[in-house]
Amino acid sequence: MDVAKAILLIAFGSSLVSIIYAVISAYLVMSKEEGTQRMKDIAKAIQEGAYAFLAREYRYIAIVAIVIFAILWALGSVSSHFGLLTAMGYLLGAFLSGLAGFIGMVVSVKSNVRTANIAKEGLKKALRLSFTGASVTGFLVTGFGLLAIAGFYYISVYLLGNSVDHTIKALIGLAFGTSLISVFARLGGGIYTKAADVGADLVGKVEAGIPEDDPRNPAVIADNVGDNVGDCAGMAADVFETFTVTTVAAMILGHSLFDPKNLMGIAGMLPLLIVSIASVAGIIGTFFVNVGKSGNIMGAFYKGLVATAIISLIAIWFAMNSFIPQTIGQYPTINIFITSVLGMILTGLIMVITEYYTSYSFKPVKSIAKSSVTGHATNIIQGMSVMYKAPALPAIVIALTTYFAFQLAGLYGIGIAAASMLSLTGIIISIDSYGPITDNAGGIAEMAELDESVRKVTDPLDAVGNTTKAVTKGFAIGSAALAALVLFAEYTRVLSSSNIGGHLTSFDLSNPYVIVGLLLGGLLPFYFGAMSMEAVGQTGGLMVEEVRRQFREIKGILEGKAKPDYAACVDIVTKASIKKMVAPGLIPLLAPIIVYFLFGPVTLGAMSIGSIVTGFFLAVSMTSGGGAWDNAKKYIEDGNLGGKGSEAHKAAVTGDTVGDPLKDTAGPAINPMIKIINIVAILIVLIFA
Repeated sequence: MDVAKAILLIAFGSSLVSIIYAVISAYLVMSKEEGTQRMKDIAKAIQEGAYAFLAREYRYIAIVAIVIFAILWALGSVSSHFGLLTAMGYLLGAFLSGLAGFIGMVVSVKSNVRTANIAKEGLKKALRLSFTGASVTGFLVTGFGLLAIAGFYYISVYLLGNSVDHTIKALIGLAFGTSLISVFARLGGGIYTKAADVGADLVGKVEAGIPEDDPRNPAVIADNVGDNVGDCAGMAADVFETFTVTTVAAMILGHSLFDPKNLMGIAGMLPLLIVSIASVAGIIGTFFVNVGKSGNIMGAFYKGLVATAIISLIAIWFAMNSFIPQTIGQYPTINIFITSVLGMILTGLIMVITEYYTSYSFKPVKSIAKSSVTGHATNIIQGMSVMYKAPALPAIVIALTTYFAFQLAGLYGIGIAAASMLSLTGIIISIDSYGPITDNAGGIAEMAELDESVRKVTDPLDAVGNTTKAVTKGFAIGSAALAALVLFAEYTRVLSSSNIGGHLTSFDLSNPYVIVGLLLGGLLPFYFGAMSMEAVGQTGGLMVEEVRRQFREIKGILEGKAKPDYAACVDIVTKASIKKMVAPGLIPLLAPIIVYFLFGPVTLGAMSIGSIVTGFFLAVSMTSGGGAWDNAKKYIEDGNLGGKGSEAHKAAVTGDTVGDPLKDTAGPAINPMIKIINIVAILIVLIFA
């Protein structure tokens, strides 16, 4: 058996194990009791709202997907790099990305009520159940991702008889499909969740003086729906895309650099081997997620992550010794293994750094909370200070990782480091998806008027959930930066080997075409982010008006004598968020095409790198700053600096309202945006090469 086929079988086995584990986890969650009838009714309303939103969102995305599928198929008459194979890869990536998000969200909205019910039995059981539900999303992402890549490769090479070279290039189509779903899922879900949050917070908390999850708040169901469609389905699509794109980019780079003379070479398959091994290791790592005597919830997650990394590296070392020759090109295998170690160390560093900036156990969040005592403006000023500081350390550790990986194994080392970083996706997305489950569990406990002891369990789980969501967003954005660099390296390789650049094939800063590209690329994340924020503001405004209308026109809501019209809020935010996601979602698709035809391939390449640089800094500052604002509010709500209802609390709610669309809409959506720009750039040069 050749090495490529052996690695494919490992990938198939890993995908099967991951999917089976997700199914078992779902079964374990569903076997638990839902609680009282009131709890079931609330959970059902959240489920129906989430299903309705995703059904409508996916209909819009399907229209775009079908159009692009037809274009990729038709381009087969222009370039051998396109045609039905590439188009089918694109469709497969888009379908599995959407499916992973949908199934994960379904389990999430069924886990929340069961977590609220089991919270009566204590913190440990509630943590275990919520994390088990979250693991469904985490391991469907890796399982479907591996299935897509390995299945596509196997069918193309071994069943259809296509060359490895043609198959590897066609994998770009698969990566493109996952990216398309990701950017729209992130935008649509992000606009929904934050617009609903604005209505619940500004009118419910600040104006009416009732809790966010109070059943008298008309926006409360929409708010809980938003947690699932944005933080669960949206995040799943986002990281599914990052996982797939990074693996594919590293495979393409390895094949391009080392395999052309030996089309069944292993350089292109090594990234797939790494992520396959680590996916199974992640399943083992989930059993290490347990709260000790200290009750440190975040520490429980770190135990699982560290266990996964150690098991992965040991297994990767043995696999490399079994499958890989002593050198790949001019690079010793030990050097390549060290780059995989660097990738996993980078994951840990970015998560720890992000936790420092977003957890209220540390100085940055406490500084925002303290500034709230002197008013709304000082809260915003201090929050922006934290926001602008947040990218510094991640940028430094990514720069050092990139430098050392390049010194060890050139561009291939950077690709392996990126693949190694993303190989931890299964357990990291499990940690992330835990957040919306516990957030909803707390909301259901509040709306169902459960005993205060339940909130004493769900509140600390929810507070850590805010940190885990920020931490995993930091992971997604950091890995996206590395993935985009790998994609850019492939772009420059294709460009230099073709004749479409003419005499302008270098990226010299004295070249005006390069400067133009850098400026345009640097602009795009800012404009994209601005449109995303504007969409949240406008949709949130509709929610504010609707909640005010209900308080004004439906007599007896605040006295608990009349029931709010939850469905009206859900319907308003669903329609508006779908409509508002389209314009910003088209930016990364159209901008590379326009720039190519106006200025040429060198400007397009420079635009790609410009978008990576500013996109990384903007995304990290938005997600970490928004997370810090959110937890500063929760720090005050825990009884510090005057507690709930104080002037400091009102200022903190304002800061949180500003930070929410930063951390859950604009910031995370920049992640797929910069990769779509780079993928479209590669597709363009392949058309004209």
